[in-house]
Amino acid sequence: MKVIKNIIFDLGGIFLNLNYQLTKDLFIKYGVVDFDDFFTQHHANTLFEDLEKGNITPEQFYDAFRAETNTDLTNEEIKEAWNAMLVSFSKERIDWLKKIKDKYKIYLFSNTNQIHYDAIMDLYNRDLGSDDFNLHFIKPYYSHEMGLRKPYADSFLHILEEQGLVAEETLFIDDTIKNIEGAKGLGLQTIHLVAPRTLLDLEL
Repeated sequence: MKVIKNIIFDLGGIFLNLNYQLTKDLFIKYGVVDFDDFFTQHHANTLFEDLEKGNITPEQFYDAFRAETNTDLTNEEIKEAWNAMLVSFSKERIDWLKKIKDKYKIYLFSNTNQIHYDAIMDLYNRDLGSDDFNLHFIKPYYSHEMGLRKPYADSFLHILEEQGLVAEETLFIDDTIKNIEGAKGLGLQTIHLVAPRTLLDLEL
């Protein structure tokens, strides 16, 4: 690797433990048997992309989801199933992050949405007893606030340009190969971090 001055971290699968199967299983229980056609770790249809880019509100999402799936699920049932994939934060990985913060400029870039964001902040408070998650980063970038999402080039360019970062001096860590490929295409250094490997296995 070349010299690394900056690190951009993904959130889910990196600091936050995820289980997509829990969401799929609960939607199946609620009668949405083809949920994989709508959303997986590697794919999001137009409705979910719009949610993750902040183009629609949670309420608009619930209405559209009911229409697309031809179900009469309540907002709370959709929210419960959609949030089921969010499992827990790893205190060990947060402690690891604190130890390397002085060595690099640290950023976060997450494809997320307002529904998940609210649940994620609650989970962090539950697991770490604090509400300081965003303070670990010079700036956290959330797709629903940016109006941009991975793996598209304009999302990475936005961060690089806003922060004045050199792509070749910036490491991007993510658990989804499409996002890794998007960053690589712009010259960022990358680590595709998938289980059983975690941040604790990296030497940075």
